[in-house]
Amino acid sequence: MAEPLDTHLLRVLYLVLQEKSVSRAADRLGITQPAVSSALKRLREITGDDLLVRTRSGMTATERAEGLIAPTKAALDAIDSILIKAEPFDPAKSKRVFGVGAPDYFDAFFLSNLIERFRARVPHGRLNIRSLSLDIDFERLLEEGELDVVVGNWPNPPEYLRTTQLFDDEVVCMLSERHPLAKKPEISADDYIAAKHLAPVRYAGGVRGAIDDHLHKLGIKRDIRVSLPYFHVAPYVLTTTDLVFTTGRRFAAHYAKFLPIKVMPAPLDFPPLRFYQLWHERTHTAAPARWLREQVATVAAG
Repeated sequence: MAEPLDTHLLRVLYLVLQEKSVSRAADRLGITQPAVSSALKRLREITGDDLLVRTRSGMTATERAEGLIAPTKAALDAIDSILIKAEPFDPAKSKRVFGVGAPDYFDAFFLSNLIERFRARVPHGRLNIRSLSLDIDFERLLEEGELDVVVGNWPNPPEYLRTTQLFDDEVVCMLSERHPLAKKPEISADDYIAAKHLAPVRYAGGVRGAIDDHLHKLGIKRDIRVSLPYFHVAPYVLTTTDLVFTTGRRFAAHYAKFLPIKVMPAPLDFPPLRFYQLWHERTHTAAPARWLREQVATVAAG
């Protein structure tokens, strides 16, 4: 007997219910919105339920649909495990969707190289890069398989996740060339504490960043006047303000090449920023995920 549900419909069902949006589900599946709408229509016929309904704040899943998310995910995991065991992983032939989570801190010197390497080796695959923020539960996404790996530099990553170190980076201060401190040979601890600071918004809930973690241990609270959710905007803000931005040398050096920015060593004996990749036990032995981690490590080493 022909089964009414196939793998494609299951994937559409899961992503539509997860995203609560036909357009976002289509983007993640790499197909057109009409194709997702057609599949959703068929799913409604099969289940006898609307699945998604419109509310004042947008689309939301029905009560029946909410109960379908977990079993649909379990079914897809089972299907994927069968396919992975049945076929040896060949990057050149793979059509798999890979997921990487990283803060936009990495845009300038890391992600572009990773994407270049991925496209050269997996021409038929898809790479989804999720920018980390307080709205993104990266631990859940790793557990559920939406992300294969996360790159970060928290002082204390979750202990139940596997990690490998990628590289260390020196902590420096970025400031405008017109800033009074830029005229000094170095920034003293007193200068740093008295300065007005620009700081990134935390991109992981409940996790203190490496800079603030070190200051907290020293009992020092800096004078943060502006907080930004986007790392790559910070250098441009510095050019027109009296703010100081504490970050890694690799990030700072990139923008200092073409902006009127001065990069100076940070005081207070900041330890190096240690970057690593994290992944969940569920993908530890999966060949595609292991291959992706190797690519991340290779790009970081370069």
